[in-house]
Amino acid sequence: MARIVVLGAGFAGLWAAIGAARKRDEIGRAGDIDIHLIDRNPFHNIRVRNYEVDLSEVVIPLPQLLDPIGVSHGIGEVEAIDSARREIALVTSSGEETLAYDRLVFALGSEVMRPEIPGLSDHAFDVDSYAAALRLEDHLTVLGRSAPSPGRSTVVVVGAGFTGIEVAAEMPDRLARAGITGSRRIILVDPNAAVGATIGVHARSVIETALSSLDVELRLGARVVSIEAAGIRLNSGEFIAAQTVIWCAGMRASPLAASFAGERDRLGRLLVDPFMRVADLPGVFAAGDVASSVVDGLHPTVMSCQFARPMGRFAGHNVVADILGLPMLPLRIDWYVTVLDLGNWGALYTEGWDREVRTTGQAAKATKEIINRKRIYPPLTGSKDDLFAAAAPTVQAPPPTYGAR
Repeated sequence: MARIVVLGAGFAGLWAAIGAARKRDEIGRAGDIDIHLIDRNPFHNIRVRNYEVDLSEVVIPLPQLLDPIGVSHGIGEVEAIDSARREIALVTSSGEETLAYDRLVFALGSEVMRPEIPGLSDHAFDVDSYAAALRLEDHLTVLGRSAPSPGRSTVVVVGAGFTGIEVAAEMPDRLARAGITGSRRIILVDPNAAVGATIGVHARSVIETALSSLDVELRLGARVVSIEAAGIRLNSGEFIAAQTVIWCAGMRASPLAASFAGERDRLGRLLVDPFMRVADLPGVFAAGDVASSVVDGLHPTVMSCQFARPMGRFAGHNVVADILGLPMLPLRIDWYVTVLDLGNWGALYTEGWDREVRTTGQAAKATKEIINRKRIYPPLTGSKDDLFAAAAPTVQAPPPTYGAR
């Protein structure tokens, strides 16, 4: 029996596993191909919602999604990958294990960059994982129950990219939920001269207006020198008393991408072809944040579930086709949008790689809620047919707009 191993249960890995099972079922080869998924967690995390006030619906148990379609799954930490021997070294609850594969879908995603800044690992929070998001939530809850003290009501968010902006914009509601009322400060720090430096000039004024209305202070052109339990020090010499520092300063591909000899981009992502194959590595496919693919003839994918989900579906389809010598399908996506959550102010919806503003405020917020609560979720019915229908190797149409300009 041929074995396909999928590493990672994020947006790419989950859909690669379901997509592979769909193709296996379609050609009637369930008895010939084993599909096994490995992740460090027993659940699929709707990771892009980790910044939100309510975390009650951001994880889905893997058995609910994989058992109905005959995909086995295990919990383990990937230590190393030997593509020449087609073996994976794992650490599981039983100890060290070696897992062999015939085909591999590498989908271990990305992680927040953590530079060597004094105090960062000891005193900063993040929303990079569900566990990290819960740690931040617990911290805010404890602060809400504690007596007033210096920095108790101050939150500093480092990184004014997509994640940092969403974390800062949601923080007024998160502080209120934690019972931290009265005089509060939310400060967004970034080394760039403009907020949302990578988001584009068309969108910046909208973001600045929203953050101003939410009383989010900006410290632009500023770098973090150190982080302490009592606060954060900037290169300007300013010390901000804050008991909550949230690190959102950039992403990089899983360090395990370095296990492969294939070429990587500046974010550490493996370069893959339109079929999600890693160049010069037979039997290895990659998808999601750990892979970069030019999907429209010009632009490479960015780290987002917008690309990870179709990359996973096509990788799953193609890995089974590759085993059986069947034609594979190339992934092509001819549209790109961004929808940025801006808390109670609303949201920002842009179209195209130049990020032309399409809708703002509550109209864009309606789109964002559809994305976060419906569009990016797998079917939760437990039905094999529903899961397979959602895993078809196709590209969704852009999300809906309301009150578009």
